[in-house]
Amino acid sequence: MPGPRAPGEPRGRGERQALLGRGPRGPGRRTAAGAVLLVQALERAAFFGVAGNLVLYLNASFHWAGEQASRAALVFLGASYLLAPVGGWLADVYLGRFRAIALSLLLYLVACGLLPATAVPDGRRSFCGEVPQAPITPACPAPGCPRPAPAPYCAPTLYVGLLLLALAASSVRSNLTSFGADQVMGLGRHANRRFFNWFYWSINAGAVLSLLVVAFVQQNISFLVGYSLPVGCVGLAFVIFLFATPIFITKPPEGSQVSSMLKLALQNCCPRLWCPHAAREPEGAQLLPEQRPPQPGASPQQDIANFRGLVRLLPIMVTLVPYWMVYFQMQSTYVLQGLHLHIPSIFPNYPSNNSGARGAPAGGYKIPEAWLLLANVVVLLILVPVKDRLLDPCLLRCQLLPSALQKMALGMLFGFASVVVAGLLEMKRLEYIHHNQTVPQQIGDSVYYAAPLSIWWQTPQYLLIGISEMFASIPGLEFAYSEAPRSMQGALMGIFFSLSGVGSLLGSSLVALLSLPRGWLHCPEDHGNINNCRLDLYFFLLAGIQVAAALLFVWIAGRYERAAQGPASQSDSNRDRG
Repeated sequence: MPGPRAPGEPRGRGERQALLGRGPRGPGRRTAAGAVLLVQALERAAFFGVAGNLVLYLNASFHWAGEQASRAALVFLGASYLLAPVGGWLADVYLGRFRAIALSLLLYLVACGLLPATAVPDGRRSFCGEVPQAPITPACPAPGCPRPAPAPYCAPTLYVGLLLLALAASSVRSNLTSFGADQVMGLGRHANRRFFNWFYWSINAGAVLSLLVVAFVQQNISFLVGYSLPVGCVGLAFVIFLFATPIFITKPPEGSQVSSMLKLALQNCCPRLWCPHAAREPEGAQLLPEQRPPQPGASPQQDIANFRGLVRLLPIMVTLVPYWMVYFQMQSTYVLQGLHLHIPSIFPNYPSNNSGARGAPAGGYKIPEAWLLLANVVVLLILVPVKDRLLDPCLLRCQLLPSALQKMALGMLFGFASVVVAGLLEMKRLEYIHHNQTVPQQIGDSVYYAAPLSIWWQTPQYLLIGISEMFASIPGLEFAYSEAPRSMQGALMGIFFSLSGVGSLLGSSLVALLSLPRGWLHCPEDHGNINNCRLDLYFFLLAGIQVAAALLFVWIAGRYERAAQGPASQSDSNRDRG
């Protein structure tokens, strides 16, 4: 992937400058960047609007068991990251970023419409067939009454819709970032840094909008209205993106090095299988560019350098996968745990409505469980500017500013602390359950038998995972972007997002494994509740995996930093020791 065009360098063939605000430093550039940020905020509002209460939606509307709903949420979240390289590759090779984003938003709009369509009984019957009559029931009141767990209703339709939605979201994520950076390329050397700061801010602003409004409507009014709001957000983002076309700088597809690097790896690993006539050529002939006719794109030497750089970077990025297993618990098992804690009412004195209107339940509106995610978002909105404006400059003056790899290790430590706190809270919750101290609470159409512990006890684990994101995710992006070869920065960003999706899918697989008979999460008699499961042991298992991965990360990162110092630095240190 070629780097940015230098001043005075001719533009690439097919590149289209903005029709309005043509000057490189004119107000049109800032307007274009602002349009990208607004589209990003709306898309993130829609994404969190889908993911925030997905466990509750599947649990309440489709009568899925708790582990089935958590697994589906982890699959959706994982796929939305795992598929990121697909959208980037399509944009690089065939579509270009502008058309890839526009088509992705259109697919987003269609797939997102499945959720409100299935939020009503008629829609569920149209897409999934007849609705099972058996509702979610509470845990068995006495031992000896096990019931088989029902198969998840409408699973094929919902999984297809969620995977299409994940593909659209991942394509927008992988292309909108670099597309926005293209708009501010001529605004100075610090423009990209400022854009990425505001880009990250817009992601969290969209999350706040979604969690405050959409999550409340979904839990207390109806899922039909609640899931119609994300559809509206995506539709508005699509309209804004199309109307801003005249002020955008668009670039044509310029090819991708993924295919050439795969071919290079096969040629060097299995030359006889990949190229049978290679044995008759002198050794290394396949790597000498002067013996080949000129080809468009990167040279073989550049491919070799990029491949070696990728081999050095991948171990560091792979050791982050267990951190992502922990990180995505806040949108799956943390939600499931919160549904079994006491959720207070926002308006305790709200007059009860015995007419059966869902929007006015007895005792008032319940605080949406998804609001606990606000602890994660708010801590980022507050601490990221504080870190950028105050903490980092102070540490830099004292020459104590940690490297990106050191920050990532610190982020793993906070992730470990979060999942340990969640496990300790679950142990305390189960103590109340085993002493038959439960509080029946209705959320939507479902009754959960919760422990008399306030849901606010979950706040520390959400705060800790938010702090871990500031130290692991943001420096991880910085490391992937700065250490990648210039022609592979986009590909490495896609791989970074993809590996975070691997972590979510591994977490989902671990939930599925532990849900087998005699597993910690196997409690079919609960039918949606987790009071007879051992979710605490699952959290502690994740903590152990995170510790082992963090130790491996520290060892690999140490080797990487020593190798990055170069032979000159090593010889200087040897001379000093002598």
